[in-house]
Amino acid sequence: MKLKKQVTVCGAAIFCVAVFSLYLMLDRVQHDPTRHQSGGNFPRSQISVLQNRIEQLEQLLEENHEIISHIKDSVLELTAHAEGQPALPYHTPNGSWVLPPESRPSFLSVSPQDCQFALGGKGQSLDLQMLAVYSLLPFDNQDGGVWKQGFDITYEPSEWDTEPLQVFVVPHSHNDPGWIKTFDKYYYDQTQHILNSMVLKMQEDPRRRFIWSEISFFSKWWDNISAQKRAAVRRLVGNGQLEMVTGGWVMPDEANSHYFAMIDQLIEGHQWLEKNIGVTPRSGWAVDPFGYSSTMPYLLKRSNLTGMLIQRVHYAIKKHFAATQNLEFMWRQTWDPDSSTDIFCHMMPFYSYDVPHTCGPDPKICCQFDFKRLPGGRINCPWKVPPRAITDANVAERAQLLLDQYRKKSKLYRSRVLLVPLGDDFRYDKPQEWDAQFLNYQRIFDFLNSRPNLHVQAQFGTLSDYFDALYKKVGIVPGMKPPGFPVLSGDFFSYADREDHYWTGYYTSRPFYKSLDRVLEAHLRGAEILYSLALAHARRAGTDSRYPLSDYALLSNARRNLGLFQHHDAITGTAKEAVVVDYGVRLFHSLMNLKRIIINAAHYLVLGNKDAYHYDPAAPFLSTDDTRLNQDSLPERTVIKLDASPRLVVVFNPLEQERLSVVPILVNSPHVRVLSEEGQPLPAQLSAYWGSATDMVPDIYQIASGSPPAGCLPTEGLGQGPRCPQVSILARLPALGLRVLQLHKVLDGHATLKSSVRLYLHGRDLPVRKHEALPVHVFPATTDDFCLENQHLQACFSGLSGLLQSIRRAGEEREQRVSSEFLIYGTRASKDKSGAYLFLPDGEAKPYTPKDAPVVRVTEGPFFSEVATYYQHVQTVVRLYNVAGVEGLSLDVSCLVDIRDHVNKELALRFSTDIESDDTFFTDLNGFQIQPRRYLRKLPLQANFYPMPAMAYIQDMQNRLTLHTAQALGVSSLGSGQLEVILDRRLLQDDNRGLGQGLKDNKRTCNRFRLLLERRTTANKQVQDSRPISFPSLLSHITSMHLNAEVLVMPVAQEKLPPPALRSFLPLSTTLPCDFHILNLRMLQAEDDSQPSAEAALILHRKGFDCSLEAKNLGFNCTTSQGKLVLGSLFQGLELSSLQPTSLTLMYPLGTAPNSTTIRLDPMEIATFRIRLG
Repeated sequence: MKLKKQVTVCGAAIFCVAVFSLYLMLDRVQHDPTRHQSGGNFPRSQISVLQNRIEQLEQLLEENHEIISHIKDSVLELTAHAEGQPALPYHTPNGSWVLPPESRPSFLSVSPQDCQFALGGKGQSLDLQMLAVYSLLPFDNQDGGVWKQGFDITYEPSEWDTEPLQVFVVPHSHNDPGWIKTFDKYYYDQTQHILNSMVLKMQEDPRRRFIWSEISFFSKWWDNISAQKRAAVRRLVGNGQLEMVTGGWVMPDEANSHYFAMIDQLIEGHQWLEKNIGVTPRSGWAVDPFGYSSTMPYLLKRSNLTGMLIQRVHYAIKKHFAATQNLEFMWRQTWDPDSSTDIFCHMMPFYSYDVPHTCGPDPKICCQFDFKRLPGGRINCPWKVPPRAITDANVAERAQLLLDQYRKKSKLYRSRVLLVPLGDDFRYDKPQEWDAQFLNYQRIFDFLNSRPNLHVQAQFGTLSDYFDALYKKVGIVPGMKPPGFPVLSGDFFSYADREDHYWTGYYTSRPFYKSLDRVLEAHLRGAEILYSLALAHARRAGTDSRYPLSDYALLSNARRNLGLFQHHDAITGTAKEAVVVDYGVRLFHSLMNLKRIIINAAHYLVLGNKDAYHYDPAAPFLSTDDTRLNQDSLPERTVIKLDASPRLVVVFNPLEQERLSVVPILVNSPHVRVLSEEGQPLPAQLSAYWGSATDMVPDIYQIASGSPPAGCLPTEGLGQGPRCPQVSILARLPALGLRVLQLHKVLDGHATLKSSVRLYLHGRDLPVRKHEALPVHVFPATTDDFCLENQHLQACFSGLSGLLQSIRRAGEEREQRVSSEFLIYGTRASKDKSGAYLFLPDGEAKPYTPKDAPVVRVTEGPFFSEVATYYQHVQTVVRLYNVAGVEGLSLDVSCLVDIRDHVNKELALRFSTDIESDDTFFTDLNGFQIQPRRYLRKLPLQANFYPMPAMAYIQDMQNRLTLHTAQALGVSSLGSGQLEVILDRRLLQDDNRGLGQGLKDNKRTCNRFRLLLERRTTANKQVQDSRPISFPSLLSHITSMHLNAEVLVMPVAQEKLPPPALRSFLPLSTTLPCDFHILNLRMLQAEDDSQPSAEAALILHRKGFDCSLEAKNLGFNCTTSQGKLVLGSLFQGLELSSLQPTSLTLMYPLGTAPNSTTIRLDPMEIATFRIRLG
């Protein structure tokens, strides 16, 4: 404290000196006697003297500014080490709480160079910009003849005389890791047989080829086969007969998946391939995801893949690209200033990836060349003409018929090399099918290749065989841009496969599991980082023999379960009910295991004396923050029992930035006092814990909560809940660190600040259960509007509905209309109805009209105030944190949704504002980048919905309103100033896409959001909306991280024994630039699968951000560094003994290991480093 006072006094002194010297200079300028005499007409010379003086003055001001900022830096440095406790709030006469100014100032220092990126330098010359393509197309769905969604294709037989057609037929089997059957059932019934036959049948003829993509299945099979068979597989891969395409754990959904999980499943697959088969994938294969994100080509490119293939694209876009020969293109990121993100992409032209839709434009003919459908089999051709086995007698006619299709298909592409996939879901599971396909096709190839006058060369090939032949034909090496091929940027959402059947329902289907996915992801990242740090520290101290290395197997299993759930029938919510339960159980078990890993690592890291560390699996040192009864229940938070001896709590901040947070703790007594580990009292707010709208649970108190918002308390309707008060502690948490707090039971309750509650019953006759410790005022029939406010903003609510109406920012005269309402979409009355995939509404949404008026409960306290509104099907809580910094700059919104009694209805939440957004809105892709969207009137309502994994915003010249989300949901802006999100959907029928079920297994689901209203600074008024590129602000990025990486609160389990000495753990020795994100610190596996190696993968992401939005009061020191970061001294107490930049999935070293440990990243880039911490 002494040090702090000295610093402050010294800083103030220097400041006074600087100001005084400025004052003296000004004084001299004003009192110069020669000036007074010359009256109003200065001679020229004197004007120039004056100008010089002014310039000197400006220079002095500039120097003064620098001196002050240096003082600020050093004061901050010193105050950082002399940790100040947050000041206590006080109550003003008008009844509101005021927080005194922070004892530690915070600052934002962004270098101007770092702001240039979002302004988009020289701009790109793109041939195809998807936003422009959308505005161009008529979407008129005309009948195209045999190719129903296309056009007639004609050609001259002489076209190939000079350059023959080269055809690659690529056999494949699409294996869903769960859809109609569970992962394991598919494996036992089909996949193992496919792979066993593959080894056998491929060895019969060296001309045969096969491709495989799902490593989740492949690794399970590998674990069950002999060494002999493994050697055969390695041979097949080595000689090019078998190719591993993409090589991810699954073929992920690209709409709802978050980029952390997309990368993680790619690393999991690639690491498995490298370790077991010694192969690195070269080409991407994604035939089944329902629309495509531009994040995927970026990840593949950074993993050193050179080509990729996609299939499920809107039929109108396919037709347009086919007509202009643009089905193959270089796919480039919208934000890429040059061409470093370009990857070659092949788009399949027709309706499906099955055999009838891959040989050419006429499915009736192509079906005759799917030899699994030979008469007598289980499946036939819907076009009523069956295939015929190829014989010497019919080969000429059959080959000619097929060649005609090949030639027509080839007319849609620019090169004379043609790709013809040959496969479908779970194909080649019987030796007979291998024989039927391979023998019949080989006879056709032999015939075609022996007739030079046909000018065709046909063969089996892998995907890379095709790409290699194409590159060779156009004379380039893989990775380069082929001359004359277009460059495209943008994405391929939303998808329609026919008519107005838009696949936009799956953006929300089964939101409970979309939410659980993100909870697991946040825990996995936290567990990876803490485990890596604990292990590195234990190895350094030589105590690693006592550390539970067995946790690594649990970690590995969690990676695989999260990876499995990224599959395009899992996170999408489009699997059968029993399969959904199977996924849920896997996620649930992994979540429990990750909590254990976090507890074990935290236990080791906070121990004052590491030699005292003892791991006891039967009695964990810390308890978990919450528990779930089973895979489909909401979490219940742990209640801490207070007694005479103090209870210790360890708080984990998974963010790489320090945060000032309100930490939630449930206790069994209102008489509680909170101290820091040094014994300093910490400010805390005591609130009730509500079992229902009007039922205050006895013996459970909440000490102020940051998470989960009270709207998501595990309570059942208006019934009973668990029993307890809540204490909310305002604490400064170190970056990626662990902070120790003490809870003491005291005799009086004056140590904590109490919150007050107002209950508005709106005429409903409900019993109210109160508690003497906390004041509650009941208003039976009042309907006046009311407001909550903190030092940054004021939010006002309708007294009648209890819903948000407006937001006013501090220092602004007028409020902004931000009104929220719930809406209901129905589905069509006629034949096609909404289902798990499709959204087919019966027109515009209608207002949600519950049978009873809501109960509205307003809580006001020093650290947070909130409005809880209880409707029949949705309980919503809007919370305003009264905290300096990020937490206090946005509204925390949560909706507990239960529509289990709805029939063919979807519940939406719409925000309406005066922002003049016209028809433009912005949604994120995979939490990685922002894609501008346009509401198109020429398209049906459902076509204007897009995925929102992390955020969506609308803006005009003055404001931007961002809805941040903690789970992927469907979003749209159907009118100027509007933003709406679909919260849940309950549909009774199948939508004819193969699932055979509706969506009837709805759960009580908690959807969590942050609503952020930002002001544009005058400096950057030109919102370049015409450019297809946009970025969140730094505040927006950090708000998103706060929402997605919640603080974990872990009480020390032993209640009776005196706990050992614990010390807070601060892993970082320097502050990370605030545009850097540590995506992962992932321990790599040793030769033995279940053991960690000495190396870890450090994955960093530098975010692109927009500086034109006001950034004040962030509450932490935010600086940027033009992408430079010194890794050598980043981790306190650990040396970086090696550092090797690698490709994204660690398959390729990038250059030699550098001598320096300073790295540089461009904005938006993700980089992986193989490191050794010691």
